[in-house]
Amino acid sequence: MSYRGSRGGSFRGRGSGPRKSLGKNDQPGQSLRAPRWNTLQLAPFEKDFYIPHPAVQHRSHQEVEAFRRSQEITVFGNQIPHPITQFLEGNFPDYVMSEIMRQGYSEPTAIQAQGWPIALSGRDLVGIAMTGSGKTLAYILPAIVHINNQAYLEPGDGPIALVLAPTRELAQQIQQVAKEFGVSSRIRNTCVFGGAPKGPQQRDLSRGVEICIATPGRLIDFLQAGATNLRRCTYLVLDEADRMLDMGFEPQIRKIIEQIRPDRQTLMWSATWPKEVRTLAEEFLTDYIMLNVGSLTLAANHNILQIVDVCSEYEKDRKLAQLIEEIMSNDLNKTMVFAETKKKVDSITQRLRRDGWPAMCIHGDKNQPERDWVLKEFRHGSCSILVATDVAARGLEAP
Repeated sequence: MSYRGSRGGSFRGRGSGPRKSLGKNDQPGQSLRAPRWNTLQLAPFEKDFYIPHPAVQHRSHQEVEAFRRSQEITVFGNQIPHPITQFLEGNFPDYVMSEIMRQGYSEPTAIQAQGWPIALSGRDLVGIAMTGSGKTLAYILPAIVHINNQAYLEPGDGPIALVLAPTRELAQQIQQVAKEFGVSSRIRNTCVFGGAPKGPQQRDLSRGVEICIATPGRLIDFLQAGATNLRRCTYLVLDEADRMLDMGFEPQIRKIIEQIRPDRQTLMWSATWPKEVRTLAEEFLTDYIMLNVGSLTLAANHNILQIVDVCSEYEKDRKLAQLIEEIMSNDLNKTMVFAETKKKVDSITQRLRRDGWPAMCIHGDKNQPERDWVLKEFRHGSCSILVATDVAARGLEAP
């Protein structure tokens, strides 16, 4: 058997055969049955790859606490490793460091500085930080190290690392990061989500991928159809967990986790820490470390001027028109307008375009190619006004 590193194991077999696809009246994952893990002989695997850098080891408790305070980092749990302050202190393999240097990153963000030592140690982790804090790299780089120390995939094996995300746009953004940092060690990935043809996604899964980034509903479809399995999965990430629960994905998440061996490493990332997320963490994570950057509640970013204008419904159109007029007087501005419903999004977009503004919109009823195209136009500046429902509320990057 060939190995990527000196450690690892393999679980052979695809699991059960083809299953019926999710029917219109079926519950999510209705035909999926949880393996009886206590009766299976699972191949051992390694998940602790962290070797503390001498500079990190020699820091005093006072220095560590001063750094955490300066970065607004709070941690809870047992045997918490010290944070790193620069990339070299992470003791990443050369194939990771070369990509970090190529991307031009100068120093780790707060969530990365404390999150990497925890994740590389093989510990379960709950990370709470606002969107845009660098969470994706905080779990993708340890995932790459984890994968490179496991046995190569064999025919019929499912992914080694699974990342669950609430929306297709966020899933595709995560995939881009996985591509950039996985290319040097030839780690394959795929992104599976609804609203796009199943054929290409299923072919990727059949060929074998080390990383699968997925929205819960589409992954459930593939698991029920026997197109993939999660018996080789030893690294699980739940990204934007609070958002997934808000969207009603809890039954699918539970069904998916049932399919993964219980001794996996699990990392849960969230912008807030509501009761529902706490319950999920207590149930599915083992002896986890909780890492929080900033506030535990969803708070306004203090670097951004927030203006709240409480007005009547009939005043909104006039006030929005005035705001757009002011904002668009500067050619460099990009504007996002959020509305609660798809119908309202379409209505606002039509009104703005009628007034001569370059507005486009995205919401759940738009097909995937159109959503991708609109986001691309907004990112590149061809369209300077984006109207959206909350599908664009989390995790998307636009300069």
